[in-house]
Amino acid sequence: MGSIGSEPVPLGGEITAQTQRKPRFLCLHGFRTSGAIMEKQVIGKWPRHVTSRLDLFFADAPFPAEGTSDVEGIFPPPYYEWFQFSKDFMDYRNFDECLAYIEDLIIKHGPFDGLMGFSQGAVLSAALPGLQARGLALTKVPKIKWVVIISGAVLPKPKVAQKAFGTKIECRSLHFLGEEDFLKIHGEKLLKSFVDPLVIYHPKGHTVPKLVDENSLETMDAFLSMIESDIAKTVNDSAEEKSPIVGCAVSV
Repeated sequence: MGSIGSEPVPLGGEITAQTQRKPRFLCLHGFRTSGAIMEKQVIGKWPRHVTSRLDLFFADAPFPAEGTSDVEGIFPPPYYEWFQFSKDFMDYRNFDECLAYIEDLIIKHGPFDGLMGFSQGAVLSAALPGLQARGLALTKVPKIKWVVIISGAVLPKPKVAQKAFGTKIECRSLHFLGEEDFLKIHGEKLLKSFVDPLVIYHPKGHTVPKLVDENSLETMDAFLSMIESDIAKTVNDSAEEKSPIVGCAVSV
């Protein structure tokens, strides 16, 4: 586990260096990989002017991989998984334990502004805001306000999907959809579950893509700017609440 980019970055405007902070995300890696692997995928592929605006905490999933990892020979072990599932993705094992573990991560290492997930981590990142809104997960931590979904999907089990996506999710979201990703259709379906989602399209498959083309960078910038503006407003509102009322003495 590790945190990248925790030093403050100036946001401009009237926000002072003492009040600035970066958007902080808990990062949930893919199936049978690790936090260290996701860190290499994100930091290694996204430009510095993007990653320098974020404070990213890369966590390991709670369970050691129970089988072969698709990244063996590419990234070194150890490998972890968030929960286990049947071949048809309809039965889950250790799912509730996984949700409790993520809540514990947020309590110990938070607060966080949002979640960033890839693959299995993206499935969780997409589902958690809805589960939290219904009091079914993350009940001990602040509301998730932002999510970044890289190669995500709706949880296929109808009972769980209804709980997570029964109504549209209002937290702001950024989705990555790959032209060759086997989850592309499921990712497109997921978009319908969010209010006003932003989308970055890329030509690759099931991977954390590079951010190189102008449209992708503009979309990422727009998403980060919204978060930064929200943080700045929160800081200003908090400062105003704490400011003493200065009175004027009047002679009569």
